[in-house]
Amino acid sequence: MNDHNLPEHCSSLGNDEKFCFACHPEVPCFNECCHQLDLILTPYDVLRLKNKLNRHSGMFLEQFVIIEWEEGMLFPTCYLTMVDDGKASCVFLEDDGCRVYADRPAACRAYPVGRGVSCQQDGSMQEQLVLLREPHCRGFEAGKQFTAAAYFQDQGLEEYNRYNDQMTQLLQHPKIQAGFRPTKEQADQYIMALYNLDTFRQDLNHGYIKTNNPLSLIGLQSGLQSLETNDNELLLMAIRWLIQEYFGEYV
Repeated sequence: MNDHNLPEHCSSLGNDEKFCFACHPEVPCFNECCHQLDLILTPYDVLRLKNKLNRHSGMFLEQFVIIEWEEGMLFPTCYLTMVDDGKASCVFLEDDGCRVYADRPAACRAYPVGRGVSCQQDGSMQEQLVLLREPHCRGFEAGKQFTAAAYFQDQGLEEYNRYNDQMTQLLQHPKIQAGFRPTKEQADQYIMALYNLDTFRQDLNHGYIKTNNPLSLIGLQSGLQSLETNDNELLLMAIRWLIQEYFGEYV
């Protein structure tokens, strides 16, 4: 990875390369990174947060998420709402820290490491890592030494990466490179199936799901009875269903 092509304050990070970092209330900049964010939420982020807050997924989206789908964007993007307090603070930030810390989004957990994944032709995942050293961050001045893998384990990212990596099969599908672009109806399907799981489950139960390929619903409906309380497995099924819907490919 060429550092000249990376955003400001970013540098490439090797798998075995170590860095020193800590983030806790005794660090002078504590909570500074929780302001002025363009924090993109993955489907698994929303799943964890809506369950943490005991919200229906539709209500969670309405209260805490801004959905953008502008010209040039492949699929809609979900951003966490910021508070209009003059500092654009995270909606979950309180005086003593994050009120959803145990279920905080993957981007918050990974900071100051950035992780990108590309899906290879053989189905394997190739990982690219960067280290972000923002001027305000004092976390590099103390703390333990980590490799990226050790830091991810320390921050509980394995579960998040598992579900987020499954999304690459959809977002990096070869037919996208060949020119596929979703219709408005398909963009609505994307948000409903991946981010609004409770509504997705309800619509499946009542037979309200519209499909261009009736066969693509068979697996979903046959497995739904055992998934009534299992959002994690339903999310994986939703990803597979969208791949079938968009690209006519069974996975």
